[in-house]
Amino acid sequence: MAHILMIVPPEQFRDEELFETRAELERAGHSTVVASTTIRPCSGMLGGRVMPALTLAQVDPELFDGVVFVGGLGVKRYYHDPQALRIARAMHERGKLVAAICLAPVVLANAGLLTGRNATVSASEAKTLLHVGAHYCGPGVVMDGNIITADGPASARRFGHEIAAHFAPVIA
Repeated sequence: MAHILMIVPPEQFRDEELFETRAELERAGHSTVVASTTIRPCSGMLGGRVMPALTLAQVDPELFDGVVFVGGLGVKRYYHDPQALRIARAMHERGKLVAAICLAPVVLANAGLLTGRNATVSASEAKTLLHVGAHYCGPGVVMDGNIITADGPASARRFGHEIAAHFAPVIA
């Protein structure tokens, strides 16, 4: 089963996008590790809390099969964060899954991963995706190769399900 890194901002992450997505992944037998800029408790917009195991600087992309960037207002701090961009690029260069939900696809766009790709994001950032040359697909969950994006909390369970399905064994 896959070992998946989930990146959250230290505050104002969107609870559903972490907890519901993680529940879908773990229900499918995958393991998850949470990382942030701190190893202190991180707080969600709805009051949820999570204790990261790693800081972004400590993340070794070789140790994970994929990365999920969790959205919420706090993810804006990662739009130009060198460590967040490093992780997104390194995972993509290795052919690993790169996923983002809500506002977090902007991190992927700024890392140069969405040019020419089908993707979605919270509607408020649709122009950002178009500006970098992505094909904005509207609400829901969008898969394009090893990149999965989703528009927000209402899509969190399906987002988690699609990520889990990406790692499902192919039966001929």
